Amino acid sequence: MQKVLNLFDFSQKVNYKNEIFAGLTVAMTMIPESLSFAILAGFSPLTGLYAAFIMGLITAILGGRPGLISGGAGATVIVLIPLMISHGIEYVFATIVLAGVIQIIIGIFKLGKFIRLVPQSVMYGFVNGLAIVIFMSQINQLKVQGTDNWLSGNPLYTMLGLIALTICVVFIFPKFTKKIPASLVAIAVTFALVIVFGIQTKTVNDIANIGGGFPPFHIPNVALSFEVLKVIFPFALIMSTVGLTEGLLTLNLVDEITNTKGNSNRECIAQGTANILNGFFFGMGGCPMIAQTLVNLSAGARARLSGIIAALVILLIILFGAPVIGKMPVAALVGVMIMVSVGTFEWASFKAIKRFPKSDIFVMIVVTLITVFLHNLALAVLIGVVISALVFAWESAKRIRARKFVDDEGVKHYEIFGPLFFGSTTAFAEKFDVMDDPEEVIIDFKESRVVDMSAIDILNKLTERYNTQGKTIRLKHLSPDCRRLIKNAENVVDINIIEDPEYGVLKN
Repeated sequence: MQKVLNLFDFSQKVNYKNEIFAGLTVAMTMIPESLSFAILAGFSPLTGLYAAFIMGLITAILGGRPGLISGGAGATVIVLIPLMISHGIEYVFATIVLAGVIQIIIGIFKLGKFIRLVPQSVMYGFVNGLAIVIFMSQINQLKVQGTDNWLSGNPLYTMLGLIALTICVVFIFPKFTKKIPASLVAIAVTFALVIVFGIQTKTVNDIANIGGGFPPFHIPNVALSFEVLKVIFPFALIMSTVGLTEGLLTLNLVDEITNTKGNSNRECIAQGTANILNGFFFGMGGCPMIAQTLVNLSAGARARLSGIIAALVILLIILFGAPVIGKMPVAALVGVMIMVSVGTFEWASFKAIKRFPKSDIFVMIVVTLITVFLHNLALAVLIGVVISALVFAWESAKRIRARKFVDDEGVKHYEIFGPLFFGSTTAFAEKFDVMDDPEEVIIDFKESRVVDMSAIDILNKLTERYNTQGKTIRLKHLSPDCRRLIKNAENVVDINIIEDPEYGVLKN
C-alpha cells in the first residue's frame, strides 16, 4: 500500500485546509473559462465543463507533479475550431482521442525531456504572452454576451466597480491573513454583495446553463478508415503538440516556483490518458492551464488533493450546484483572473533587458507577440527555440581558434579550440596556410570536437588541398565519438588519424 502511495505522491505531507480552499478557488475560476472557450469553438457548454472535470481529475491523480491544474484550455480548443466547422463534433471527439494516443506515445518514449531545450528567453516570452492573453480574455467579458458590442452605461460601470472591488480584496486581504486564499475571499465578498443588494450584473448564467448529468460514454461516430485518419491526424498532431508544449512549460514554471522536480514524461502520459477519456465522454479536450495553476499555487496548494477537489467540485456543480453558481457575478471571476495575469507576467524580464544579449531580447519579444496575436503556443516556442539555436550556432562559429607552432622536427602543429561544425567550417579552413606549411602538419583536437558531417567534409577537403601540394595532414587527440563519426564516413573521406596510446586514438 505504501508503494502505491509513493507512486502517486500521496505519501507527501498535506495541508488539508490549503488544499481544500485552493481546490474550491480553482473550480470557481475554471468554470467561466471552460464555458467561454466551449462556446467560442461552437461546442455545447457542457463539453467544456466535462473536459475540466475529466482533465482535472485524471491529471491530478496520474500527472507528473502535484500542484499542476489541467482543464478545458483554450490553447488546444482553438486548434479544433476549423475541424468543427468543416466536419462537425464527432470528428472533433475522434481527433481528441488520437491526440491523446500521440501524447501517450511521446511519454512512453521519454520525449518530454526535450522541453529542456527551451531557453530562458523563450520561457519569458511564453509566460509574458500568456499573461497578456489571460488579461485580454477577461477584457472580452465586458462585451454584451453573444455580440461584439461593448457594455455601456450602468451595466458597464457596475461591472467595472465589482471588478475593482474584487481586485482590491485580492490585493488587501493577504495583509491581514494568508490562511485563506484571497481570491476565494474576493469571489465570496463580491458574490455576497451582489445577492444582498440585488445588483443587476452579468452572471455565469448569461454565458451558459451549466446544469447537466454525469459525462455519458460515447464512441465517436466516425468511420475507421484511412480517409478519416487523413482528416483528423494533422489536427490531432497539432493539438497534442500545443497541449504538451504549454503543459511542460507550465510544469517547468511550477518546478521553479516550488523548488521541486516534476516528471515530464509521466505528465505526457497523464495528459494523453485524460484526452482519450475526453473523446469518449463528451469532453472538448485540454491541457495544463497556467492561470489556474498559479491560482492553485498562490492559495498555498502543493499536493495533488487540490486538483482532485477542484475536479470533483466542478462535477458537483454540474450535477447539483448550477442554480447557485449560475448567479455568480462574472465580474468576481474577471477580477481574480486579472490579478492572476498580473502575477503571471515576468516583470523581472524588464530588469533583465539591460543584462540580456540583444538576441535574447529579440527572441523574448517574438515569442510574446506570436503567443498574443496567433494564440499558437507551439509555434511561438518553436520559432523561439529555432532563433535561439541559430544565434548559438553563429556565436559558437565565431569562437573557433587555432594556436600554431613548429616543433623541433619541423612539423607544424595547429591546436584547435572550439567545436568544429557546419557554422565554423569556413573560419576553420581560413586558419591554414597550405602553401607555406611544411611537409607534415598535425591538427590537435584536444580542446575541440568534430561535431557533424560538415566538419568531416572540411577536414577531407583540407586533406586533399595538402595532398595536392605533396604534404600530409594528420589529426590528433580525437575523442571516441569524433573517431566513430569519421569511421562511419571512411568510404567518402580520406583522413589520417595519429595513433595516440594516451587517448586510445585508433589509426585510420
